[in-house]
Amino acid sequence: METQARGRVRVEDGPKRVRVMFGGEVLADTTRVKLVWEKPSYPTYYVPAADVRTDVLVDTGETNHSPSRGDAKLHTIKVGDREAVAAAWWYEDSPIDGTIRFQWDAMDAWFEEDEEVYVHPRDPHSRVDVLQSSRHVRVEVDGVTVAESRQPRLLFETGLPTRYYLPKTDVRLDLLTPTEHHTQCPYKGTASYYSLEVNGTTYDNFVWWYQHPALESVKVAGSVAFYNEKVDLYVDGELQARPRTPFS
Repeated sequence: METQARGRVRVEDGPKRVRVMFGGEVLADTTRVKLVWEKPSYPTYYVPAADVRTDVLVDTGETNHSPSRGDAKLHTIKVGDREAVAAAWWYEDSPIDGTIRFQWDAMDAWFEEDEEVYVHPRDPHSRVDVLQSSRHVRVEVDGVTVAESRQPRLLFETGLPTRYYLPKTDVRLDLLTPTEHHTQCPYKGTASYYSLEVNGTTYDNFVWWYQHPALESVKVAGSVAFYNEKVDLYVDGELQARPRTPFS
């Protein structure tokens, strides 16, 4: 995998076949995708224009300027009765010229090889490991022990604090209420949430679990986790410092 410096943005050649679906059509199909780190935490796909159905792109006459990526011409995608306004950004004269960036949420589906990808592209430098442990884990909220286990599964994910997934039999389920909230992760799948009620206070969407996690995280199926950032977490009797993350 080749890494290139493009001003202040990091660019790599991706080794996977990537396809983009919209309106029942394959909008893009490439084995030459560019991974562009617009954000530090994960990359964005940029597809060579030669691998895109450019006949369904309509120039809006507008541009978007980035100091590191240059100017992109904004195009609306029209397929049958469907359209995605300004959802294709075509870089024709920039450090990443000849590529098109699609707005992720405006597309119907994304595939790496033959597997659908959710939320955002997977970072090739990120890793998820799930390990069975016999550490003694206790979770306390407002002075109340809400979970305690000697059979946690520890999830190690690049760039995030260790997450402690506990069997539901070791959790105060009488304090939990299911919510309608769900989130998705390209490495773990779709998470469902519980609110927690302790001492008359309700903590919304405070606990999560995966019923059918992605393959690399399948060992946490059915177990629940608490935000280290928001609880008093004891591991082998030692209170853990609360990490500072976007979830704090």
